[in-house]
Amino acid sequence: MKAFVVDKYNKKGILRLAEMPEPELLDNDVLVEVHAAGVNLLDSKIRTGEFKLVLPYRRPFILGHDVAGRVVRVGSKVRKFKPGDALYARPRDGRIGTFAEFIAIDEADVALKPANLSMEEAASIPLVGLTAWQALIERAGLKTGQKIFIQAGSGGVGTFAIQLAKHLGAIVATTAGAASNDLVRDLGADVVVDYRKDDFEKILSGYDVVLNSQDAKTLEKSLTVLKPGGKLISISGPPDPEFAWKQGLNVVLRLLLRLLSRGIRTKAKRRGVGFSFLFMSAQGEQLSKITSLIEDGAIRPVVDRVFPFEATNEALAYVETGRAKGKVVVKGAQLLWGI
Repeated sequence: MKAFVVDKYNKKGILRLAEMPEPELLDNDVLVEVHAAGVNLLDSKIRTGEFKLVLPYRRPFILGHDVAGRVVRVGSKVRKFKPGDALYARPRDGRIGTFAEFIAIDEADVALKPANLSMEEAASIPLVGLTAWQALIERAGLKTGQKIFIQAGSGGVGTFAIQLAKHLGAIVATTAGAASNDLVRDLGADVVVDYRKDDFEKILSGYDVVLNSQDAKTLEKSLTVLKPGGKLISISGPPDPEFAWKQGLNVVLRLLLRLLSRGIRTKAKRRGVGFSFLFMSAQGEQLSKITSLIEDGAIRPVVDRVFPFEATNEALAYVETGRAKGKVVVKGAQLLWGI
């Protein structure tokens, strides 16, 4: 099958279009024909080797973390899905590879595609949807009337998280440029800070939750936005000891991550707020709940551009510019070759 692979870690490297073996189908797997694949900044970070210590992949490996497509075959123990079903998923770490014609995914990681979305729209959802769900619902326990500051509101996670937060009844603040003001307000943002003109830490205060997706400087500024007892949840690092424990990392890496996060954890403790790092995990059951919200009209996808499969490198480069509003998607390879 055709697939885009990482041959070596390189900040300026590109993915190679290669012929790869069709994935092995395990007993609990569904084999999915890829109709569309979402493109994420995580793909870039994996390609450059930024996560190689905690997410080791044997090269060459196929990149891609979001998929929408149809089931071709199922493993002997699969009971929830059948050939022909339209699915979407964020495959679990260690089994990524959606920039390809086919991918085998554990049935626990997939859900039926929202009936009211196209394949391209559906492929934009899993990673950002699960990130927002796990941050706002699982980690923050966001409740009606609480105040949440979601950074980078026009980005992939931001556009989804704003809608989820409003569905939960929260008051939402975000950052966005002037060109994205109307978009984030339409999604439900109550307060929009123009990051090009204003400092959010001088405008916002008394917030219950901050969802951080920016750099270390922004992370530290976010502490001042929270009220005592508030929660600072970062999806951009630094990884904390809990993450190291959940990943089953060795003692050296656990110590390293403890040291990397010690500064922000100490400052958070001094201010009486909590800090945690979130690296989302594949979860088909949660994705099914997201499907219901989308079909009910509570959340809609925001897709900036759809690239053809052969332009996957161009799609990844566009995501890296940081200019995309919402998500970037590539069409499935079978649409290119007519199979």
